[in-house]
Amino acid sequence: MTTVPKTVPSFVVYLFLVIGLLSAVAFRLVTIINTFIPSLLRPVWYFGVIGYIFFFAYRYHISEKRKNAIRANRLLEKIQGGSDITSEDRALIAYVLSSIIKSKENLNYLFIFVLSIAAVGVDILLALQGH
Repeated sequence: MTTVPKTVPSFVVYLFLVIGLLSAVAFRLVTIINTFIPSLLRPVWYFGVIGYIFFFAYRYHISEKRKNAIRANRLLEKIQGGSDITSEDRALIAYVLSSIIKSKENLNYLFIFVLSIAAVGVDILLALQGH
């Protein structure tokens, strides 16, 4: 009998969402900080890099946990081949789907997208003003 992985508690999901978002902010502020307060460039850059190390290590762990559940139990083959799905298989499929739904990675991607556009816009404006 396979042990069904558990999704992480909501506070962990939100903790890593915040870590990812703060790291994204740090990286998007680098050019602005370099323009106005160059002495803060390195600390902000390190904050962003270290935050991303934690964030992407967490995302890697979650992704591998999902893939391992699918591979180890041949879930894809069972679904595609029309094999009987056991109650254990159903629990594993429910874990994978629940984990995807519970994830806030799409918010992180959206935030990074919008923030990146804003950072490029601000940098262009600063360059046009001679900063």
